[in-house]
Amino acid sequence: MFDILLYLFESYFDIGSYPDHDKLSVKLTAAGFDEEDINQALTWLSGLQELTRAAYPETINHSGIRLYTDFEEQRIGQEGLRFLAFWEHNKVITPIEREMIIDRVLALGRKNLPLDKLKLIVLMVLWSQHEDLDPMLIEDLLTPADVTQAH
Repeated sequence: MFDILLYLFESYFDIGSYPDHDKLSVKLTAAGFDEEDINQALTWLSGLQELTRAAYPETINHSGIRLYTDFEEQRIGQEGLRFLAFWEHNKVITPIEREMIIDRVLALGRKNLPLDKLKLIVLMVLWSQHEDLDPMLIEDLLTPADVTQAH
């Protein structure tokens, strides 16, 4: 599924969004992706499209520290939690964007998500919100985790 997300970003970044699900399914099949992965990615993307800043109270942006449940900690992993805290502390992402990212991580149903997968989710969330993405930010998010310095 993550290969599909990366493919979508690389193929449709300049356009600003990807085609509707029916056309996208055909294009992904033609590109050689597995049907199960396509279905999983399309379901995940549907959830992503439903996320809006308006769905979260603005007070989140002005609240204190975020405490994570054990369930969230298991899904995101310690390295991912440190990454999110670093980016939020340095105002690369807002608390509302953090919540959107957590939503999409939890939707995967996987434990201890590797940092490179979390970074791709961050990229997809920011892209879906039509953020003006800085090229350095994109490079950092697309650089494999073992190449970057720990945050």
